[in-house]
Amino acid sequence: MPLVEQVRADPDSAPISAKLRALLHIAGAVQVSGRAVTPALVESARQAGASDVEIHDAVLIAAAFCMYNRYVDGLGTLAPEDGPGYLAAAQQIVQHGYGRAPVG
Repeated sequence: MPLVEQVRADPDSAPISAKLRALLHIAGAVQVSGRAVTPALVESARQAGASDVEIHDAVLIAAAFCMYNRYVDGLGTLAPEDGPGYLAAAQQIVQHGYGRAPVG
C-alpha cells in the first residue's frame, strides 16, 4: 500500500517505471475525456517502451473504471473509506471468488 499511496499522491515522483508512469498519464487523460488522450501522450508512452496493446489496454481499463465508478456512484453504493476495508474485501475475493461468501 505505501507504493500505491505514493503513486496516487504524485505519480511523477513515485518509484515506478517510465512506462507505467506514461501509461498512468494516459489513464488520467481518459478520466478527463477520451479526447484528452493526445498524440504526445501516446508517443511518450511508446518512447517509454509501451506497446500499442499496452496503450490500448490502459485506455480501455481507465474508460471502464470511469464507467464503473459512475454506475456505482449512481446507485449510491457504499465503499470502504480506508485501506483495511479494501484488504478485507480482496481477501474475501481470493478465498471465495466473486460469489457470495459461505454462510456460517
